[in-house]
Amino acid sequence: MNAMAFVERLFEHYGYLLLLLGLPLDFIALPLPPGNSTLAYAGYLAQAGKLSAWPTLGAALAGAFIGVTVTYALGCRFGEPLLLRYGKYVFLKPSTLERVRRAYGKHGNKALLILFFVPGLRQFVGYFIGVIRVPVRTVILYAFPGTALWVLFFFGIGYRFGGHWEDLLKTAERYLGILSVCAGALLIGFIVWKKRRTSSKREREAERMARRG
Repeated sequence: MNAMAFVERLFEHYGYLLLLLGLPLDFIALPLPPGNSTLAYAGYLAQAGKLSAWPTLGAALAGAFIGVTVTYALGCRFGEPLLLRYGKYVFLKPSTLERVRRAYGKHGNKALLILFFVPGLRQFVGYFIGVIRVPVRTVILYAFPGTALWVLFFFGIGYRFGGHWEDLLKTAERYLGILSVCAGALLIGFIVWKKRRTSSKREREAERMARRG
């Protein structure tokens, strides 16, 4: 049985409950059912009149919010202690965690609005912001809206395109993957450039100090 047939069977048996309980499993990194496909198919069912649109969307949003909240709570409760105890085995030091916190403090909040669209990252966003202890207020202001945008986007594919939703879903996921790779490459390039620039600046400062001495 392929993934889509599995999702269809689950909807036949559980309906709205699949969204309320299944989407949290996707966030916990147990993508059974897979989040994108589940939302798009739910939109299609709502468009076809097999499910009511507003209750379906409400269940999807509630399930996604539960997923973010649970993973955030797990990250807060167990993430840092585990890293402090076992991080040395994967080359993670307490100082690394502090540097990540500082880096996140610059632009991380806004990134939460788009990270849920990045293939393979959505399942770890909640854990990550929990581990670095992002304030609850920030989670509500940025992570929840980011989650809602993800839900609305993929639910909208099914609701807007009806029977063609599978083709549109594959296209959307393909382009999101390409954009994610490009964005990652640009980010790495920017980090490397900034480090080299900072290093060159320090070298020039050291040369000036040496001349003065």
